[in-house]
Amino acid sequence: MTITLAKDTTTAAGRLTLRGIRVFIALEEIGSIAGTARSLGLSKSNVSQQISALETSVGAKLFDRTQKPISLTPAGQVLSVHAHRILATVSVAETSLAELSLSSLPVLNFAIIDDLDASITPELAASMQAQMPRCFINTFSGRSDQVNERFLAREADIAVTATLPDSLQSFQVQELAREQFVLVTAKDRYQAEIDWRGQLSTMPFVQYADAMPMGREVSTHLKRIGFQVPRRFSFEATRSVLATVAKTGGWTLSTPLAVLDADRFHDAIDILPLPFAGLSRHIYMVNRKDELGTLPGVLATQFRALLKDVLLENFVKLAPSLRDALTIAPDGPSSPD
Repeated sequence: MTITLAKDTTTAAGRLTLRGIRVFIALEEIGSIAGTARSLGLSKSNVSQQISALETSVGAKLFDRTQKPISLTPAGQVLSVHAHRILATVSVAETSLAELSLSSLPVLNFAIIDDLDASITPELAASMQAQMPRCFINTFSGRSDQVNERFLAREADIAVTATLPDSLQSFQVQELAREQFVLVTAKDRYQAEIDWRGQLSTMPFVQYADAMPMGREVSTHLKRIGFQVPRRFSFEATRSVLATVAKTGGWTLSTPLAVLDADRFHDAIDILPLPFAGLSRHIYMVNRKDELGTLPGVLATQFRALLKDVLLENFVKLAPSLRDALTIAPDGPSSPD
């Protein structure tokens, strides 16, 4: 009798394998052969072979490779639903095992919006290090869109962001906080009892750059309320925005967390409620389902506690009348609005 062993490709005797499903889901998320290969530690040819073998097994094309990024075909969309279910079911067992060895996790890649970089990241990193003493904690900070890009490219395991990825099918989302935008003006330059349009029209508007999600939100909101102001200054960093507000006698719209991250300029500014229709944003923690066990839930709880005990209290001291401008989400499962 002769026994032939098949190579470890996507299928074995015409059946799907867990490895093939993982390659399929990774390519669906990342959208490129090269990016999938990097994230899985495979060669590009290996990824292509896995997908080709999977397509042969199901008898249909699963990806349209002429698109950039690569997109699912109708057959791929059908398989996607089942693939995520299969992986989630298998991950129940894997999660239990992962929790046993989480303390020995070698690397955790963390991406966080830069509004929280100086105020929260060191505290959170110290807390994570205490829980996972053998883990190398690699942290990136940047704009929400940059944080999301790193997360979607699997360069981050956990993301803290103010904007969510377009597709949330395979992600767990936990709300951390909600904050109302506030009016920030140069010290003693604005009087709440006087018409706001007349005052702000004569003061330089210092805006966040349009490349930033916050900058686009503010620009859209001002157009929505019909308030057009000359474009004079544009910056990406809150420190630069607030410094220019103080220097020029100007104004801007910002958020409590962003203002707190630029404490050097607090003595030179006033923080006031918006004199027109409100604008708000949410802060979320995002991770891939079933990959880190209970760690994301633990971190979300700790993150909320830090926001409440450190940042909320500091903001109330800075602007006592604006306590409600920053609201910490309750612990427990949550979902985006």
